[in-house]
Amino acid sequence: MVKKKKFSKITLSTSSKDRRVISIARQIIEILSSLEVEISHDKSLLSLNKSKNSKLLSTEEIVTSSDLLIAIGGDGTMLNCSRIYGSNDVPLLGINLGKLGFLSDIAPNDVTTSLLEVINGKYLTDKRFFLEASIKGDKESFIALNEIVIHSGSIAQMIEFEIFINDSFVYRQKADGLIISSPTGSTAYSLSGGGPIVHPELCAFVLTPMLPQSLTTSPLVVSDHSEVKIILKNQKATLSFDSHNSLLLSGKSEIKINKAESQLNLIHPKGHDFFEACRTKLGWSSH
Repeated sequence: MVKKKKFSKITLSTSSKDRRVISIARQIIEILSSLEVEISHDKSLLSLNKSKNSKLLSTEEIVTSSDLLIAIGGDGTMLNCSRIYGSNDVPLLGINLGKLGFLSDIAPNDVTTSLLEVINGKYLTDKRFFLEASIKGDKESFIALNEIVIHSGSIAQMIEFEIFINDSFVYRQKADGLIISSPTGSTAYSLSGGGPIVHPELCAFVLTPMLPQSLTTSPLVVSDHSEVKIILKNQKATLSFDSHNSLLLSGKSEIKINKAESQLNLIHPKGHDFFEACRTKLGWSSH
């Protein structure tokens, strides 16, 4: 992790319904207005249009002109902003209004102090990779920062699939589904399914079966240079990306998952530590 330049064009965004969002956004605008920073917001914060110190920009304008995006909300907001802006090389800084906040790590009470430090160049950068999925016969591809999930879409209903890594057959499995996560997503859905916590600096995928019909199936960690191929038998299933976009699959389907070319540049205040986040957010050493 290394220092980077000072930021001069900053955009605010959210997808949170938390009532604190607007007041925090106004607090940020007040802080930035005295620092010769150009401030903007996207359509998620239309109520800021009355502010003379912030202007509304389109997604395209933000991608081409902003050198930092501040996401106000929880990790869901960070995931949303990462797909829209982060995948287009706009660095992200998160104000955490959620419960865990592994991605958005500035608490509301620390906004003024932490933001001033970041604006003055006192911060850490943290690069994270995206997962990319494609479906055989479909030209479109889809990205996710945390995880790509294949599941039955129904309660207590299994799907059957085969897994290949770099065209080498791994196993055939019946399960409620399969979670393919990045290290970033290892503390999210994959963790609740029994997957390992993977340090974000590691270059790996984690494959975690969901309620497998087997007593010996364990999560599998493979290199992020791998191509993961999942072949579904003739059945219906759902493919989701960070619990956001969902696709319905039917018949025999073949899904390929790779590391995407784009990266997310996360910005952290100085002193950020992954293991401290695990201790505080996952209750390590709580006894």
